[in-house]
Amino acid sequence: QVHLVESGGGLVQAGGSLRLSCVGSGSTVSTYGLGWFRQAPGKDREFVGSISWNGRRTDYAESVEGRFTISRDNAKNTVYLQMNSLKPEDTALYYCAKARGGGLPTPRLYEYDYWGEGTQVTVSS
Repeated sequence: QVHLVESGGGLVQAGGSLRLSCVGSGSTVSTYGLGWFRQAPGKDREFVGSISWNGRRTDYAESVEGRFTISRDNAKNTVYLQMNSLKPEDTALYYCAKARGGGLPTPRLYEYDYWGEGTQVTVSS
């Protein structure tokens, strides 16, 4: 059983930055790929980015490419999402998720078997 807890969300002005963290507990996540997703009110959950188990491979949604960076610290069982140049359209509840395998996870929701409860990010214009 894996328990994921996100933190670091908050209210920020457009153009600002936030760093989200997601800590895994209960069982190690260090040998699995991890992903970040987000969901705005009235919209479907969408892929933000993912990282392979060793951090060597990452993938990003086109909407955040060049602004967001995913990294991980396996010693701390933690994955990070650094968000720069934030826009009002980035406002959403952000979730981390553990993939079923260790490779670079794809955006497909079924590839993930454990999810956190999310942290709210609000970007004001």
